Amino acid sequence: MFGKKSASPSRQIKSYDKENYEPVLRCSICTGERTAGFRDLQSGKLINAVLISSDEELRAFMEEYGLESIKKIY
Repeated sequence: MFGKKSASPSRQIKSYDKENYEPVLRCSICTGERTAGFRDLQSGKLINAVLISSDEELRAFMEEYGLESIKKIY
């Protein structure tokens, strides 16, 4: 009732512009910090960036957008 999320079997997958953006996982060589988001193919800027602190969070991000794989950039 209060604050409970409904458990729906069919989860809505978010979409993104596949012609202009590519999903990437930006990894820091120095700190190990990982950020998932979408890189603009024209400018190279990262948008919709989400800090990823565990493999479970990365799996959730990929499921949210229906991704099977994600490219790592450094």
